[in-house]
Amino acid sequence: MDFSLFYFANDSIQLGKGGRYELLLEGARFADGNDFTAVWTPERHFHPFGGLYPNPAIAGAAVAAATERIAIRAGSVVAALHHPLRIAEDWAVVDNLSAGRVGISFASGWHPVDFALRPDAYAERRQIFVDTVDTVRRLWRGEPLAVVDGKGVRTEVRTFPPPIQRELPFWITTAGNTATFELAGRQGAGLLTHLLGQEPDELAVKIRAYREAHQQMHGGDGHVVLMLHTFLGEHDRIKEVVRDPLCAYLKSSFSLISTTIARGGVTFDPATIQESDVDYLAARGFERFYETGGLFGPVDRALGLVHRLADLGVDEIGCLVDFGVETKAVLDSLDALSELRRQAAGVSR
Repeated sequence: MDFSLFYFANDSIQLGKGGRYELLLEGARFADGNDFTAVWTPERHFHPFGGLYPNPAIAGAAVAAATERIAIRAGSVVAALHHPLRIAEDWAVVDNLSAGRVGISFASGWHPVDFALRPDAYAERRQIFVDTVDTVRRLWRGEPLAVVDGKGVRTEVRTFPPPIQRELPFWITTAGNTATFELAGRQGAGLLTHLLGQEPDELAVKIRAYREAHQQMHGGDGHVVLMLHTFLGEHDRIKEVVRDPLCAYLKSSFSLISTTIARGGVTFDPATIQESDVDYLAARGFERFYETGGLFGPVDRALGLVHRLADLGVDEIGCLVDFGVETKAVLDSLDALSELRRQAAGVSR
């Protein structure tokens, strides 16, 4: 099992003593020096929940400057929001800055407000996503793209600088749609997913479908990354340390998701939901998360979940660490996470 750090940001408004990106950069330096696999940053727009990361390429460039070995990955680039030329250019720069450590997970996008950047793309975002991934990969190899310039003249362009890696390591992000698991396999992509809305046994079935599609089209088994909320420590107070931050995190995400559901035509108004109801749902969600949906508590407790996930077919855990626990406490907890990584690999201190 590989271990990576995954960032999403519970609140992009708060300004800590070390600045808003202290946890990202200090965590990346720790991961770089302790044999973690990657640092993942998302793309989020127009909301405090996740809004610390409106452009993962910029965050990736900062991580590249602060590290030497660890992979630098987007989790995810919302493909339908951007011209493929811009994606290829930006990430080729990061690939050069990092001496060839870039990888991108692509997503089709889900929140309508994000598409204020490109409203005409929302209805066709899934097909645009597929086309954009293909185009970015071809541009990455140095192939030309037919375009129309500012004077209406048809021409061809290539992106610069050329990346260090000949082929772009890429993943496809899915919230649990089996068809997307199979699409990732057919495309020869890695797969990035989470446990929100899907149980472990369901995930195992979908991973098998992904592996089968990957094997049929490309050979090999592909690569599955699972995002998990994470906070480890060797004391009895861990559950209470994470309770309030994780409940607040769940409430923030509920606000975002409920607005999206309402915009999708479901007949309810998020403004009518009582605060007490949201508190109740967050409290219930916390208990589920703590018991079955994340890496929480002592190392030996977390190790059991790691072994179970390996049996389900997970190759890498993206440890989401920035869900609201105080920055110093999270950085201090990384020693325990490093110990979990060593034990999972059968490596002694």
